[in-house]
Amino acid sequence: MRERLRFAVLGPVRAWRGADEIELGPPQQRAVLAALLLAEGAQVSTDSLVDAVWGTRAPATAVGTLRTYVHRLRKVLEPGGDTASSVIRSMGDGYRIRTSPDELDLGAFRDLLAQADRVRGAGELKDTERCLRDALDLWRGTALAGIRGDYAEGQRQRLGELRLSATAARLEIALDLGAHADAATELAGLVGEHPLDERFREMLMLALYQSGRQAAALTTYREAQTLLAEELGVDPGPALQEMYQRILRADAELLTSPSALTEPTPAPAPVSAQAPGVPAQLPADLPAFVGRDAELAQMAGLMPSGTVVIGAIAGMAGVGKTAFAVHWARQVADRFPDGQLYLNLRGFDPVGRPVTPEHALRTVLEALGMESDTLPQHVDALAGVYRTVLAGRRVLLLLDNARDAAQVRPLLPGAPGCLVIVTSRNRLTGLVAVDGAHPVRLDVLSLSEARDFLVRRLGADRVAAEPDAVQEIIERCARLPLALAVTAAHAAAWSTFPLAAIAAGLRDSAGGLDAFHDADSDSAADVRAVFSWSYHALTPDAAHLFRLLALHPGPDIALPAAASLAGLTVPHARRLLGELIRANLVDESAPARFASHDLLRAYAAELADAVDPPAERRAARHRMFDHYLHSAYAAAESALLIRHHIQITSRSAGVRPEEFADSEQRALAWFAREQAVLVAAVLEAAETGFDEHTWQLAWTIEHYLGRRGMWRDLEITLHTAMAAARRLGDPTPEAHALRGLAQAERYTGHVKESRAHLERAIELFGRIGDMTALAECHRQLSGVLELAGELEPALHHAELCVELLPDTPENSKLLGWARTGIGWYHALLGRYEEALVHCRAALDFVREAGDDYGEAYVLDSIGYAQHHLGRYTEAITSYERALLLIRQVGGVPWSEAAMLTHLGDSLLSVHRPDAARAAWTEGLSVLEQLRHPDAEQLRVKLRELPG
Repeated sequence: MRERLRFAVLGPVRAWRGADEIELGPPQQRAVLAALLLAEGAQVSTDSLVDAVWGTRAPATAVGTLRTYVHRLRKVLEPGGDTASSVIRSMGDGYRIRTSPDELDLGAFRDLLAQADRVRGAGELKDTERCLRDALDLWRGTALAGIRGDYAEGQRQRLGELRLSATAARLEIALDLGAHADAATELAGLVGEHPLDERFREMLMLALYQSGRQAAALTTYREAQTLLAEELGVDPGPALQEMYQRILRADAELLTSPSALTEPTPAPAPVSAQAPGVPAQLPADLPAFVGRDAELAQMAGLMPSGTVVIGAIAGMAGVGKTAFAVHWARQVADRFPDGQLYLNLRGFDPVGRPVTPEHALRTVLEALGMESDTLPQHVDALAGVYRTVLAGRRVLLLLDNARDAAQVRPLLPGAPGCLVIVTSRNRLTGLVAVDGAHPVRLDVLSLSEARDFLVRRLGADRVAAEPDAVQEIIERCARLPLALAVTAAHAAAWSTFPLAAIAAGLRDSAGGLDAFHDADSDSAADVRAVFSWSYHALTPDAAHLFRLLALHPGPDIALPAAASLAGLTVPHARRLLGELIRANLVDESAPARFASHDLLRAYAAELADAVDPPAERRAARHRMFDHYLHSAYAAAESALLIRHHIQITSRSAGVRPEEFADSEQRALAWFAREQAVLVAAVLEAAETGFDEHTWQLAWTIEHYLGRRGMWRDLEITLHTAMAAARRLGDPTPEAHALRGLAQAERYTGHVKESRAHLERAIELFGRIGDMTALAECHRQLSGVLELAGELEPALHHAELCVELLPDTPENSKLLGWARTGIGWYHALLGRYEEALVHCRAALDFVREAGDDYGEAYVLDSIGYAQHHLGRYTEAITSYERALLLIRQVGGVPWSEAAMLTHLGDSLLSVHRPDAARAAWTEGLSVLEQLRHPDAEQLRVKLRELPG
C-alpha cells in the first residue's frame, strides 16, 4: 500500500511520505510543486506554470525544463510509482495534484475556517476560538518561504491576508469571551507589525477600554490618526472613528456587549451621495442594456469576503465587454463606499500604445487623493504605495481593455474587501491560474437577446412589423453588440426607411475587418459593412473629420486638438463631433474630450488610407504636431518650467493651440490631462517623419515629466528625440537631447552616462555658440560631479555657468540656480561664510524671477551653512521656510526628504530630540517609498537617537 503523502505551503514548501520528509530539490522545482498545490485540485496549464516559475523572464527552454522538474518531482514523491498513477497527473496542456484537507495544510486551514464559521453561527464562541486557533497553528512561518518571483510574492500576500483575517476573527472572539488583557498584549504586537491595518487598531482600543485603560485606548486612536495623516494623507476609517467616539463618551455597552466589533453597519450611501473626494469614476450605464443573464449570475457570486476578488471578462472586440462590466459594476457600486475607479488600459488600441503599469498606478493613486509629486518613481514602489492606500478600504476597480496579465498584476490590491473587474480580448489565463481570477467569457448575443437589443433601440412595433428584415440584420451583424448598435443608430436616424432597406444595405456592403477577426469565435462580424452605413450617412465634413481622427496617436483627443487636426475653427469642430456622436461613431468620454471604439478607429484608418491623399494626411499630421508643440510650449512657459528658450517651428495655418493666460494651475492641469497624448505624439512624430517636431516637443515636455518623476517616459521621449536629431544631422537638437537625457540619468543614478552625455552636449553647444544652453549644461554637470564626490570640479562648473550667462532678466532664474550651486559647494567644502555670501546673492535672483521652487533650494543651502556655523536656531528657521515653499510648489520628494534630514540635525543640536525624531521619521517615510539608498542613513540616525 502506498504511504500517504502530506504537503505544506503555509511556511516553507515541504512534503512528507509517511513520517519521512522528502527532499524537493532546487527552488524552481519547489515553485512548480507550490503552483500545483495552490491550485487545490484544479488543472494548471503549462503556460501558467512557466509564468509561476520564471515570470516575464522565461528562457526559450522553459517548457522543456518544466517537464524535467515535473519528472523529478514524480520520482522523489513516489520513487516506485509510474506516471499513470502519479499524484501529479497530466491533464490536457498542464498538470494537476489532487489533495484532501488532511494531505495539504492549506486545505486543512480552509476547512477549519469554514468549521469556525458554522459553529459561530450556532453561537458556540469557545468552539469557534478553538477552530481558529487550530487553523492558525498550521502556519510555520511565511507562506512559500524560500521561493522567489512575482508569482510567489503575490501568493504570499494573498495567503498572508487570509492569515491576518483569521487572526482578527480569533481575537474578536477572544474579546467577546472576556480575555481583554491577553488580547491587548497580542494586539499591541500586531499593531506594531501592521500599523496601517485599522482592524487591529480598533480591537486594541476596545481591549484597552474593557481592561479599564480608557486613556491608553484614546492614545491608540490619536497615534493612528497621526500615522495615517503622515503616511497617506487620510483620516481613520468610519469604524475606527466610531470606536473613538464611543470610548470618548464612555459608552457602557462596550463593556457588556459581546458584539461591540460586529454590530451591523448601516447600508452604504448610494454612489450619488458619496462623500466629497471619494472617486466615482464608473462610466454611465447603457439605458438599453439587454440579456447576459447567465453571465450576470456568474458575476453575482464574486463579491469579496476574505480576500481580493478578481473578475476577468474576456471576449472578441465589439462583443460588449465594457458595457457588461459597467452594467454590473453599477449594480454593486453601493457596496464599495470608498470609491469606484475606472481605467482604460488601451491594451488593443489600433493606433495608440497600451498604458504602462506605472502610468496606471499613478493615475489610480492620484484619483485616490495622493499628490503626484509625492509618489515614487519605480513601478514596484508605486505598487507598494497603492496596496498601502487600499488597505482597509472597500474599493471597486474596473480595468478596461487589458492587454495581458502583466499589465494588470501591479494594479491588484493586497488587502481583502476590494473587487477588481478586468476586461480583455485575451482570456488572461495567467491571471486566472496565478492570481485566482474568476473567468467570465462573453460571446455574441443569442438570437432572442439580439432581437431584444433592437427592440430597445427601435421600438417593439417597428421590429415586429418586419421580422424577416430584423432576422437578416441580426445575421449580417453576426449578433455582435457593437455592429448592432451602429446599425440601430443608423436605422433610428432614418426612421422613415423600412428595415428591409437597412438589411439590403448591409447585404450590398459586405466586407469585413479581417484584422479583428477572433479566431476563438464561431462568428466573424462583418463590421465594415455595418460601420459603412453610419459613415455614408455623414455630411462630407464630418466624414472627413472621422477619417482624420484615426491619425491621432492618443487614447482620446481634446476639442481644440481635433479642430487643429482638421484645420477648422473650434465651434465648427464641435458641431462635426456632435454629428459623429449622434451616429455612434465617436463618444464624448469626458467634457470636450472624444474617443472611439478600437474597431471604429481601425475602420477610420482604413478609410483615411483609401480616401485621403498622402499629402493631405501629412498636412493634417503637421497641424496636429504643431498644435501639441505650441500648446506645450505655452503651458511650460505659464507653469515656469522653461529655464531657457529655443526657437520652435512656426505653426501651420488652421492650428488652434491652447492658451493659458499665464495661469500656472491651468497649464499644469493641461499637462496632466494630455501627458499620455504628448508622449505618444513624440513617438508618432518620429515614426511618421516629423523629426523637427519630435525633438522640440520632447524638449518642451521634459521639465514637466522630470518634475513629476516620470523617468521612464522622459528617457523614452529623449532617446526618440536623439534619434530624430541625428537623422536631421543638426548638432543643436542633438545637444538639447543629450542635455535632457543626462538630467534623467542623473536622477536615476546613472552618473557615468549622465556625465558623458553632458560633456558631449557642452562640446556641441560650444561649437554652436549657444551660451545660455552651454551655461545650463555646466550647471547640470556640477550636480553630476557632486554625486561622484568631485566637489572642487563641481564648484568650478557652477562658476563657469555664472561666467557664461549674460546678467539679463530672462536669465535671472538660471543665474539664481547657478549661484545657489556655488554657495552649496562652498558649504560642502567647509567654506560656510563664503557659502552664505553666494546664497544670499542667489536669493535676490530667484525672488526677482518669482521662482519659489528655486528659493526653497537656496534657503536649504543657507540653513546648511548656518547649521555648520553653530547658528542652529537660524538654520531651523531657514529649513522650515524651505519646506513650506517646496510643499507649496510641489517639489520633488527626495529633495523634501533631504530638507527634513537637515532640519532634524539642527533640531537635535538645540536639544529637541523628539522634534528631530519626527522630522527624520517623516523623511524616512518618503525615502522608503522611493526605495532611495539614503534611507539607511536616516535609519541609523533614528537608531542612535536617545530614547
